[in-house]
Amino acid sequence: MMRATMTAAVLAALLAGCSTAPTRVEIQRVNVAVPVQCQEPVPQRPQMPTEALPADADVDQYVQAAGAEIERREGYELLLRTALDNCRQPLQ
Repeated sequence: MMRATMTAAVLAALLAGCSTAPTRVEIQRVNVAVPVQCQEPVPQRPQMPTEALPADADVDQYVQAAGAEIERREGYELLLRTALDNCRQPLQ
């Protein structure tokens, strides 16, 4: 009786191992964004008109140079923003 029970247990274990289907391995391609360093050159800072004024410049010269500096800074800011926007564009 003991032998029959042992044989039945072994056969049940063998059949249980055969009843499960083998796992199917499937290879999938996954696209992942990889960060890349921005290669946009940094624009060179222009010479500002107020920096070139002599120490004894009067108020009128300073006001004139300050007005010109505003225009020059806005142009420089445009170059910086363009470089930043080029670095923010998504990769294709």
